[in-house]
Amino acid sequence: MNRASLDKRPDEVATMFDDVAPKYDVVNDVLSMGQTRRWRKIVVDAMEVSKGQRVLDLAAGTGTSSEPYADAGIDVVACDFSLGMLKVGKRRRPDINFVAGDATNLPFADNTFDATTISFGLRNVNEPKKALREMLRVTKPGGRLVIADFSQPVVPLWRTMYTEYLMRALPAIAVKVASNPDAYVYLAESIRAWPDQDHLAAWLQESGWENVTYRNLTGGIVAVHRASKPADSSNGSAAAIAAHKGPVAKLRRNIVR
Repeated sequence: MNRASLDKRPDEVATMFDDVAPKYDVVNDVLSMGQTRRWRKIVVDAMEVSKGQRVLDLAAGTGTSSEPYADAGIDVVACDFSLGMLKVGKRRRPDINFVAGDATNLPFADNTFDATTISFGLRNVNEPKKALREMLRVTKPGGRLVIADFSQPVVPLWRTMYTEYLMRALPAIAVKVASNPDAYVYLAESIRAWPDQDHLAAWLQESGWENVTYRNLTGGIVAVHRASKPADSSNGSAAAIAAHKGPVAKLRRNIVR
């Protein structure tokens, strides 16, 4: 992955998200043409968590992705590195536990959460592989990880059309509706630099996760990856990494409309 064009320090990225926090959810709905809510519902369903369990929602931003868990009576921690995002979220949903945290150095003990999720945020982490290992550390043995992020459309023609929209139309729309249009230029570039479905699945396996699968949404514009932490993690993540290097199973490779 070439991140040369994304040469921003973590504090610069945090400031960028602080700036866009007030209108972030509205802009996302506009730019995704209303698909964001559908994608998030699929993530919640993939988590398969229930009342009495504890969920870590990373890159939670204003807490939109955390709300379904809280509404279902599930103990959810909304964690993000942008204080601006967290402040907006806390004002809107004071019942949710918002925590400031760096995905590469999470402020939680080992084996704390029954399930962990991160939506549209892993690609903005400076060291994504380190973040995957941190998620493994704080998830309980046998627990689940669900990642949703932009990916590579699986149909060549659709891929070309999508790329043209992403790099030309997205910044133009952002100028009209966003408080910091430059932030969305950065986000568009981060999407283009992000690895495809199979590469991210390989990262998960290399980080010690097992049972890695993924599902393409909207023709592969978004992919939802699922994995689980080995039930026996007594030998540490190194053993898990060595044991799980088999082929990646595809949950669904076909286009999901």
